[in-house]
Amino acid sequence: MHAPLIFLIAGEPSGDALGANLMASLKKETKGRARFAGIGGPKMAAEGLESLFPMEELSVMGLFEILPKIPRLRFLINETVSQIATLRPDALVTIDSPGFTLRVAKKVAGLGFPLVHYVAPSVWAWKPGRAKKIARYLNHVLALLPFEPSYMLRAGLSCTFVGHPVLESGADKGDGPAFRKRHDIPENAKLICMLPGSRKGEIQRLMPVYSEALGLLKQRYPDLLAVVPCVEALASEVMASASQWPVPALVLETPDQKYDAFAASDAAIAASGTVTLELSMASVPTVVAYKVHPLTAWAVMKLVRVNFVSLINILLERPAIPEYLQDRCVPGALASGIEEFFEDEEVRATQAKAMAEGLDMIGPEGAPPSERAAAAVMEVMKKFRKDQLGKDSE
Repeated sequence: MHAPLIFLIAGEPSGDALGANLMASLKKETKGRARFAGIGGPKMAAEGLESLFPMEELSVMGLFEILPKIPRLRFLINETVSQIATLRPDALVTIDSPGFTLRVAKKVAGLGFPLVHYVAPSVWAWKPGRAKKIARYLNHVLALLPFEPSYMLRAGLSCTFVGHPVLESGADKGDGPAFRKRHDIPENAKLICMLPGSRKGEIQRLMPVYSEALGLLKQRYPDLLAVVPCVEALASEVMASASQWPVPALVLETPDQKYDAFAASDAAIAASGTVTLELSMASVPTVVAYKVHPLTAWAVMKLVRVNFVSLINILLERPAIPEYLQDRCVPGALASGIEEFFEDEEVRATQAKAMAEGLDMIGPEGAPPSERAAAAVMEVMKKFRKDQLGKDSE
């Protein structure tokens, strides 16, 4: 069997997790023969990837926040394109982060290998015309959500619904009592999980708001404690900020205890993103807090076609998880939302039921999402080779 070389590009921690699971499944699919090159984070490195440059350089969020980074990002795009052109892999798999990954894909289209994008661009949320544009150079899209393939297919782009990888994360397998015992957290103490995001800008904007919200909650819950799972690359910044909080804060610098922390927590305040699905799996009462640059917010309001930012809410088309965004992302609102969870068992139960309902919608029956994704990538490569042989024989 040919030992396929697959070039992967991930641009942020959620993509790194996707990429690592995909790599593991591709190894299984090829009986260990698959080879890898590309850009990724620590989880992809653990699967054997030597990243072309640190993935963190690509983790930029916001239309206006990205402006000062453009020269460097252009350089990195060209470096990546040059590496791909030299290696001529059997496939390019770009993972989310479309601002970077799809620019690379467009530049290498036509070099003799298929282009697969993992995580369908949110054309249902904004810029619906993007589907037709990417259909000009992509060969296939791997979708996480059940309603996405129809958007891709209408644009003439083949697409497979593989399901959401959060279902493989083990987020529902945490050991709360063991976590509390390990960190000397009393059984009856209120523990709140604070998740400020995985980008520097998110942390800078959200940590001060989190601090004030905790100060308000402490007035009613004097024994309140906080736990802060964070990405390793930003641990020092998170620790410096959390050390100033009005309640004791345990910062988890590595991801190995994150799901135990979820299981131990009475509630969570989280930046929008994949983490809200993880919290849903763990049935942690959650509110979402998010702020971007005011100009970015203004631009997004003009472009976005959905009413929510949390995937559970988008799937259910209702606010099962309270969202406090921009001007509503203030300490008093966050504190009130958490207090409602602390005090009202019915509110907690209602949200838990809604979370389970949403999660049921992102898991197709059969193989796990990463295995379905790996099988789709292998099928795309097989079809591409067959089509190329057909063209060569004409």
